Amino acid sequence: MTGTATKDEIRHESKTRILQAALRVFREKGYSATRIEDICEAAGLTKGSFFHHFSTKEELAIAAADYWSEMTAVLFASAPYHAPADPLERVLAYVDFRKELLRGELPEFTCLVGTMTQEVYGTHPAIREACEAAISEHAATLVPDIEAAMKKYGVKGDWTAESLALFTQAALQGAFIIAKAKNGVGPAIDMVDHLRHYIELVFSNRIRKE
Repeated sequence: MTGTATKDEIRHESKTRILQAALRVFREKGYSATRIEDICEAAGLTKGSFFHHFSTKEELAIAAADYWSEMTAVLFASAPYHAPADPLERVLAYVDFRKELLRGELPEFTCLVGTMTQEVYGTHPAIREACEAAISEHAATLVPDIEAAMKKYGVKGDWTAESLALFTQAALQGAFIIAKAKNGVGPAIDMVDHLRHYIELVFSNRIRKE
């Protein structure tokens, strides 16, 4: 930022710093245990800066869910799993990409919106709705490839591309929970491997052709 930055630009930067801090701290401590002071300390800002942008911690959590959705959308849109020509290979490459992201400390690879949903679904409906939107919107990005794979390999059943897309998210969120319960990434990697095997089984027509 230059010395000629406007007040609006400065305010935008401080809001972004608060949102980025929220992504870290909510994943590390959980929503309930996080204080506004914790967010401010992580952001390197004052409470005055916080309340300039957000009236409450709940308002911040809703904005953080939206911000998480925006940030992850950019990450996944440019990810290499879109490259294969075959739609099933793209779906499997997506799972492989999610596996590659399982590195570092637990708060670094676990999901903000999944973490908050587990904690606040019955007490903060507005946060739950924001988290649900983020999860569902991401799942929806997988639907075209799943539909194309179903058509190509003649896969039919009493399930839909939408339900399989949501199942991938359920399996991934479960992997994050197992990682937290076991206090390590290894079991989560195993869960993602099982997800890949399940998808291969669902599209077993393709395996038989090969």
